[in-house]
Amino acid sequence: MENSLRSCYMVAFMVLLLSVGHLQPTEAQSGCDSVQLSWCLQSIVSNTPPSQDCCRRLRGQQACLCREIRDPTFGGYLRHPGARRVATACGVTFPRCN
Repeated sequence: MENSLRSCYMVAFMVLLLSVGHLQPTEAQSGCDSVQLSWCLQSIVSNTPPSQDCCRRLRGQQACLCREIRDPTFGGYLRHPGARRVATACGVTFPRCN
């Protein structure tokens, strides 16, 4: 039951992310794209090892993590304890954000 509920939330979250719209010009210029982090959602919430695609995309968004943590849409996942585990497994230093 718990796994199916998590899966349901994950699917709903991904649909929400895709329906939010396009990046603002300033976000596109900075290279930040929260959708790239969605490749890691399964690993964050299910305690499974991250895929190579997840790690590659996480490394590409490393400079954006503090901004994404504050985002009301995606921040909850990055504040989840699994996010630090995934970052460590990918060799990404999880930032201390103010």
